[in-house]
Amino acid sequence: MALGGFSAPGWLGLLGLVAAVGVGYVWAQRRARRHLLRFANFESLERIAPRRPGWPRHIPAALLILALLLLTLGLAGPTANAQVPRERAVVMLVIDVSMSMNSTDVTPTRIAAAKDAATSFVQGLPAGINLGVESFAGTATVLVSPTTDRDQAVRAIAALKLAESTATGDALAAALETIDTVNRLIPGQGPPPARIVLMSDGKQNVGRDEYAVASEAGAKHIPITTISFGTPYGTVEIQGEQDPVPVDDYSLERVARLSGGEFYPAQSNQQIHQVYDTLDQQIGYQTIRKDVSRPWLILGTLACLATAGAALITSQRLPV
Repeated sequence: MALGGFSAPGWLGLLGLVAAVGVGYVWAQRRARRHLLRFANFESLERIAPRRPGWPRHIPAALLILALLLLTLGLAGPTANAQVPRERAVVMLVIDVSMSMNSTDVTPTRIAAAKDAATSFVQGLPAGINLGVESFAGTATVLVSPTTDRDQAVRAIAALKLAESTATGDALAAALETIDTVNRLIPGQGPPPARIVLMSDGKQNVGRDEYAVASEAGAKHIPITTISFGTPYGTVEIQGEQDPVPVDDYSLERVARLSGGEFYPAQSNQQIHQVYDTLDQQIGYQTIRKDVSRPWLILGTLACLATAGAALITSQRLPV
């Protein structure tokens, strides 16, 4: 929590005044006691007021000082970090559907686990984000243009089919073009924040240079979050033989770095879910400084009411 309503000397000065009130009360009590000891006729005092006031008489003063302290903190304008859903943002979810995604090194297969985790990711995004879905193998296909309709995205993910080859560069270029188109259509001052989430398991073998497209995305301030999904030991059956399809971390990490994005490796169903859960928070929400003075003001007001109640109970009068 930070105090932002006043400058530091300002709210420190107010706290000093509250402390001065407390010190003044203690001084006044000690002065009254010395005055009583010096001038009181104790025989008359015992007959008039045999029961002397005890410690409860200090409760109203203590509550009053507490109330002043709480109200001072409230007036100082305390702020704290708070996460709020993003609005207007554009996210392109790009999923590799090359034949290597049929490897069973991830249970039950890479593509089945990818569908499951991607669906959870889609459903976890705040409603105000425009989400698009794209698949790619030898060619790239935008299955769902960015929209807030999550059902379209879920249906597109469920219907993904495998195909041959891997054109990562073409897929990234198609995602950038889609984002540019949507940016021109969404009202507001300046383009909304955008990001590409790319999940793949292998190095491209056809199409545009993926590194060149990643650099283009970085120049446009559109980071690419890459997820390498699979293990170094994956295989797929081709013409009756098991061909190795190791995951290519290097290429995906470099794509992320060139674009200003992040790279996440995942080798299991559980890990891919964890990655997507992290992205839901990073992409779907933004951290802002939020005013949190209201609770302090409420507590200060309640302490004032408690002061009045305690004064009525202990001395049958309100504090003056």
